Amino acid sequence: MGRLEGKVAIITGAANGQGAAEAELFIAEGARVLLADVEETGGVLATRLGEDAVFAKIDVSDPVDWAAIMSLVKRRFGRLDILVNNAGIYKPKPMLDTDVALFDLHYRVNQLGPYLGMRAAVPLMQASGGGSIVNTSSFAGMSAYPGHFAYGTTKWALRGMTKLAAIELAPLQIRVNGIHPGMIDTAMLAENDPDVMAAYAKAVPLGRAGTAAEVAELALFLASDASSYISGAEVSITGGIG
Repeated sequence: MGRLEGKVAIITGAANGQGAAEAELFIAEGARVLLADVEETGGVLATRLGEDAVFAKIDVSDPVDWAAIMSLVKRRFGRLDILVNNAGIYKPKPMLDTDVALFDLHYRVNQLGPYLGMRAAVPLMQASGGGSIVNTSSFAGMSAYPGHFAYGTTKWALRGMTKLAAIELAPLQIRVNGIHPGMIDTAMLAENDPDVMAAYAKAVPLGRAGTAAEVAELALFLASDASSYISGAEVSITGGIG
């Protein structure tokens, strides 16, 4: 028996990076998974993962898209147990170089998206007897680092939103936890100046970047019944920074 046997999950930002690793691991552990992403390449991954995977294109900042996703999950799988709000955007700039459009883009994907996802997931999770929501924040949401103002601001907001949701949804037996990755080896790192990344890598006590597979293992634990008494937690996965 897999650790997610019989469970149904939605993972946003599942076309690549951490989301793709989570989708692969969840299916290997017995879940049926809806891979949601704005990038249609997620459909290729869903096809490769087999009949337990289905892809749907979504703009996480659009409540109409979320309603459509929930309808699809109900028709295809009949229940919902897990939501991983993994979709995120990272365009690092300091505050004085961050215009309204860039700030709004980060807000809509990194903060509004998880809020809409949690709100949309509740009815199906409640009908399934409860569930687990995993929100992907960032170590930038636990410490203040210069140079990525909009990203850090929205990840701090997501951290607080996760705490509040955990309290409000507990009576429905829905757990809500946050994970806070540090330097993870995905395409997102390419947004950084190489010299900055080199300096950051030297500061990691374990001496390396983390992998998407390692983040997926943490998401799996929080999604599974192994963490049944954990809600409102903030779990860092940073190689020792913090």
